[in-house]
Amino acid sequence: MPRDALSTTSQVRARMSRQRSRDTDIELNLRRSLHAAGFRYRVHRRPLKGVRREADILFGPARVAVFVDGCFWHGCPEHATWPKNNAAFWREKIEKNRARDEDTDARLAAAGWLAVRIWEHESAEPAAARIAELVRARRP
Repeated sequence: MPRDALSTTSQVRARMSRQRSRDTDIELNLRRSLHAAGFRYRVHRRPLKGVRREADILFGPARVAVFVDGCFWHGCPEHATWPKNNAAFWREKIEKNRARDEDTDARLAAAGWLAVRIWEHESAEPAAARIAELVRARRP
């Protein structure tokens, strides 16, 4: 069956719709590690009013916003793959995600926040230790 350049198979559509955007394994493990270390935080909150960007983990008083980025969706330099089907669509989508991430980091920095990016392939314990160090250093 011939497909045009913009079509997507029903299998791909179904697989993509099952991708979790929150409470992924790395996110849950990261939260467990931080909680076990005595840290308390908010989950899936917007650090800045009026900006529709949501941090996965938020440390309000320390002004640290943690984002857990998926390797595919955010174009991980180590693990990103570029689909061959609909290549132009996916490249544009992932590049827009990257640009939005940069814009989010800049907006947060301008408002006195620190944005921390964790890749989904990272181990939770070292990532949690890195976050803990940053939060401790920024606590009032």
